[in-house]
Amino acid sequence: MSAELPDLDQLRELPLPEPVSYWPQTWAWVVLGLLSMATAVWLAARAWRRWRGNRYRREALSELRRIEAEAAADPLAARDLPALLKRTALAAQPSGAAAPLAGEAWTAWLARCGPPLPEDGARLLATLAYAPDAAVRALDPADLHGLLAASRHWMERHHVAA
Repeated sequence: MSAELPDLDQLRELPLPEPVSYWPQTWAWVVLGLLSMATAVWLAARAWRRWRGNRYRREALSELRRIEAEAAADPLAARDLPALLKRTALAAQPSGAAAPLAGEAWTAWLARCGPPLPEDGARLLATLAYAPDAAVRALDPADLHGLLAASRHWMERHHVAA
């Protein structure tokens, strides 16, 4: 029983399989990929609009940082705070609902749109806006610091008109 061995020149190389395609094999994967890309584009556009829409907030917070730094040395620098709050509110609510408000109505409106200011916030804002320099210098530094911190909190968290 001798088996004849083939000659080496009669041996053939095994054929290689077809290359694997990168194209999805089913339409469900194509649909899933398109939905994923559309969702990513939508989320990116939404984030861009939100970032662009909060430009006024970033600028107001930058101005507030300047006021805080200057008010640490001279309380008169805090006189810019009431106007900054009003400008921020007008930028956030373009309907102009906040424009005619003053005093308690103004602080109530601020409390409706975001975190409330301190209880004596209306008095402190009125003092900063209208009182003589001596009255502003006589303000308790802790009260002024509390008002600045509450203003920062309001600017960071207030609700924007839809």
